[in-house]
Amino acid sequence: MSARLQQALAGLKPGQRVGVVPYLTVGFPTMEDTLDLVPALARAGAAAIELGIPFSDPLADGPTIQAASYRALKQGVTPANCLEVCKTLRQRGVTIPLLLMGYYNPILNRGVAAFAADAATAGADGAIVPDLPPEEAGELRTELKRHGLSLIPMLAPTSTDQRIALACEEADGFVYCVSVTGVTGARSEIPSGLVEFLERVRRHTALPLAVGFGISERRHVTEVGAYAEALVVGSRLLTVIDSAPPNERVAEASRYITELVKAAEFASKGEVR
Repeated sequence: MSARLQQALAGLKPGQRVGVVPYLTVGFPTMEDTLDLVPALARAGAAAIELGIPFSDPLADGPTIQAASYRALKQGVTPANCLEVCKTLRQRGVTIPLLLMGYYNPILNRGVAAFAADAATAGADGAIVPDLPPEEAGELRTELKRHGLSLIPMLAPTSTDQRIALACEEADGFVYCVSVTGVTGARSEIPSGLVEFLERVRRHTALPLAVGFGISERRHVTEVGAYAEALVVGSRLLTVIDSAPPNERVAEASRYITELVKAAEFASKGEVR
């Protein structure tokens, strides 16, 4: 994995220090907002940031991220624009890991080898591809590794032990654990079987585990952070951004992520479990 990602993950431990990973759809609400939001969220304490590549058929995403992708696409945002945003953020001094989150069709259309090379040149640290099963991920994984980037596998509560083992066998960076059987979206309650699911995944890998899909509140951070190294926050963050006046989007997003980061610092509050 990249040195940036390795460093970001090194100090994370469930129940002590948990990484908060915001998700942003590139170009939502505007390209300028993305370029302003990423450095601000890095300063707020984000461990890494997922840059969502807008796609017309985001099958893993719920209404909030679907709407964000649609609005970005209406503005003409392309995968090439997303790579350029990543490059610009590096030029502006952003040093935390940047992970490209997108679907396989645009990657395949660009060319797997070309995408991996371009992602590395742009300063990305890895990719997350929700609709790419582990049986078919070999080519992209190989090309990303060639450039020092990670392909982050995704697992769901419905994943069998056999598929968990297969996904973890070649995993790099961390393993993304989907908290629910369903799509992205802010939820009020954490699924009751999540801890058991995480325990099943741990039996197959020593890599850090990140939990996403439904994480939106401080109490989710403390509840899930007792069992995972990182938490991904997407839909609720996009709602916070979209609900704020244009000149307050960065401040409101930063305030929200700062609160989650504070909740994730278990050790500083004497809450080591």
